[in-house]
Amino acid sequence: MIIRLKMRITYFLVFIIQVLPLSGQDVISDSLITERLQDIHKMLDQDLINAQRWWYVWLAGYSAGTVGQGIVYFSSESKSTKQDMALGSAVSFLGVVGQLLTPIPHSSSVGDSQNAGNTSQDQFKELQNSEELMKALALREKEGRSWKVHAVTGAVNLGSGLITWLGFKRSFWDGVENFALNTVITETQIWTQPTRAIKDYKNYCSKYNTGPGPNVLKPEKEWVVSVYPGGITVKLNF
Repeated sequence: MIIRLKMRITYFLVFIIQVLPLSGQDVISDSLITERLQDIHKMLDQDLINAQRWWYVWLAGYSAGTVGQGIVYFSSESKSTKQDMALGSAVSFLGVVGQLLTPIPHSSSVGDSQNAGNTSQDQFKELQNSEELMKALALREKEGRSWKVHAVTGAVNLGSGLITWLGFKRSFWDGVENFALNTVITETQIWTQPTRAIKDYKNYCSKYNTGPGPNVLKPEKEWVVSVYPGGITVKLNF
């Protein structure tokens, strides 16, 4: 009995020794939490300012275009002008809707580090919220320049050009001009969208070896060009 009891105690101690290090692997020290909070808040402060500035500028621009063209529509007596203003106002309104459907991610707990609790649990929760916000901002910037956005805006612009040409019975070049003008506007909107959050999130994940980082932000589709003796290949990776 004594031998069996000693063996059981030995097995129990060995089990405890093996489990304890594993349970402590995910624990982050208080000093590292504080350091990560300081770094990510510095990044988020500028990233949120850039994202909000871009979002509000384009929302205001599309709103002004919708209202302004609507005013011209009701004040003009020219049929062609009224047609152009009605179509232009409709396209601008779609821009307003697009902005409203893609709001800037936010978190009520981020940015309140001075008012946050002093306990490690409170700081860790705040760190998790900050990391989720950083990831959301980075993903939003990635999606904002994806092929899907170019495809959607291109379809709207093409439709506007076809309405001008066929619907309003204008010349082909009037339709092309309408399409080109709207394309310039939408492409400017897409390419002026900030991308700093993408870089900051990658750097943060790389520095602290946390999160999926670059894998999450990898393009959904990527063109790969390979050159070899006697030829060249172009592939589209999904």
